[in-house]
Amino acid sequence: MRWALVKVSLAVTTMVVLAFAVPLGLVIREMARDRAFSNAERQAAAVAPALSITTDRDQLERVVASAGSDSGMAVHIPASGKTAAVDLGRRRAAEGDIATVRRLGRASTTEVPGGSTLLQPVALSSGEIAVVEVYVPDSEVTNGLATAWAVLAGVGIALIVGSVAVADRLGVRMVRPAQRLVEGAHELGEGKLGARVPEEGPTELRLAAVAFNAMADQVVQLLANERELAADLSHRLRTPLTVLRLNAASLGDGPAAEQTRAAVAQLEGEVDTIIRTAREAKPQTVAAGPGAGCDAAEVVRERMAFWSALAEDEGRKVRVAGVDRPVRIPVARADLAAALDALLGNVFRHTPEGTAFAVDVHNGEDAVIVLVSDAGPGIADPEAAMARGHGSGSAGSTGLGLDIVRRLAESTGGDVRIGSSVLGGTEVRLWIQLDGRAPVRRGHRGTVRRRRPGRLVSTFNRSRSLP
Repeated sequence: MRWALVKVSLAVTTMVVLAFAVPLGLVIREMARDRAFSNAERQAAAVAPALSITTDRDQLERVVASAGSDSGMAVHIPASGKTAAVDLGRRRAAEGDIATVRRLGRASTTEVPGGSTLLQPVALSSGEIAVVEVYVPDSEVTNGLATAWAVLAGVGIALIVGSVAVADRLGVRMVRPAQRLVEGAHELGEGKLGARVPEEGPTELRLAAVAFNAMADQVVQLLANERELAADLSHRLRTPLTVLRLNAASLGDGPAAEQTRAAVAQLEGEVDTIIRTAREAKPQTVAAGPGAGCDAAEVVRERMAFWSALAEDEGRKVRVAGVDRPVRIPVARADLAAALDALLGNVFRHTPEGTAFAVDVHNGEDAVIVLVSDAGPGIADPEAAMARGHGSGSAGSTGLGLDIVRRLAESTGGDVRIGSSVLGGTEVRLWIQLDGRAPVRRGHRGTVRRRRPGRLVSTFNRSRSLP
């Protein structure tokens, strides 16, 4: 915007300067020419009184010399009776031009090599017409013209530079508040809730800054209210969790009882984490520096150890693949564990007992795939299942679990895709990007295909079936 204003000002000022400078330059040239020929006319007029009195050559030569123009002036007196013609000075005009001026009795100018001549007719006492010729060189016509044009050009350039400088200052006054508004919007979009914009500049931008600051204050207030609401709702779970923990303590010994007590303890820990996070002044963010993240293989082994006991009680066949080697991913351990628990919990919640399931981890050059598949009835509408608040449509399904998985994948630039499993049921593919690329915007969540490395695809296709 700033440079656009400068360019417009430069173009307009240049056109205005040219519109005035060109005609003014031509006027100055005509004025210089008129000045030179006026001087020539005065010189010719100085000789005219002497010609009206005498035609003696010696006397006329003294008159011409006294006029100071003996080198540029010539006098042509025609023959009269017994008096021969007299020519004083150097003739530059053609004989025909002199004869024409003598016949018409009018002054005239004619072009000659190196300049022009003024031919001035003068009446003699004998009735004949003499012609006074005054030479006007080109140097005299253009004398002072270059200086005048230089001054005119300097004034024009000064006007253009001044106009550009003023336009630049005006542009800065308009653009700087706009840039601050853009920077504030970017900072607010990046989660810097303290970003505010100075309320200065032109009226429109000042009003925009006021509206932006009001919006930012409202966003902060809404987030604070949301955190408090989340904390309050989570705190309400403490009472039923306490009762559940006491009941689990009375179950006695046994694998099922231990699993129940462990699940209750984990649930209490998650509720405490939610309350603490919601009450914090700043949202938590996952570190993205060197060494951040976790070992996906280790997290999968740990969570499968928990879910395998429940699978054994329900008679489900379980298979885990790709966890024999470390697989580093740029995701926090707790976040990946929550995503796996959401996916595996959906398997137990929405498939009949005895349904087999598998978890595969595929490590590629720039991405890691975590594949959770089952032999259940499948999902009729995968796109609706990915929508937050909708779920698969079955009882107890809200879609929040898959939304957790989706946000985890998109935070790395990956995505989540739901399809049909080779086991006959649902296949959820969690794509975790390793190279730190920005998340890809999607029109339909969970159904967009991404370009996969060739080695990763071949491994992915070879290990999708249960043994």
